[in-house]
Amino acid sequence: MQYGALAWRRAGTAREVLLVTSRDTGRWVIPKGWPMKKRTPWDAAAREAFEEAGVKGVVEPAAIGSYRYIKRLSRWRERPVEVQVFCLEVERELDDWPERPQRQRAWFAPEDAAGRVAEPDLAELIRRL
Repeated sequence: MQYGALAWRRAGTAREVLLVTSRDTGRWVIPKGWPMKKRTPWDAAAREAFEEAGVKGVVEPAAIGSYRYIKRLSRWRERPVEVQVFCLEVERELDDWPERPQRQRAWFAPEDAAGRVAEPDLAELIRRL
């Protein structure tokens, strides 16, 4: 199990979704990571949003859904992973953050973001936002 943040912001009357590139393949994903000791799942998702995308905001404590993907652990090992997704309304976007040298971040309209992610269930969660 991993926890992910569907980070979003208001753009006039619309919303925008934040995606980051993965470190290994460079494909577009949401910030996500493994459980953290002494952190709730939604706090872990918010922490990943800070570390991977440099954003802070208000995270909802109820997951909006989940999706599955195959995590490559090494050149020869893979593992199926389920990601619980929590909405995070972005209040601050930092110029510098821990994984900035390893990732790109970009804002997209929800339909555009949904078209950029590889996982169909994640795309559906983004569209429902």
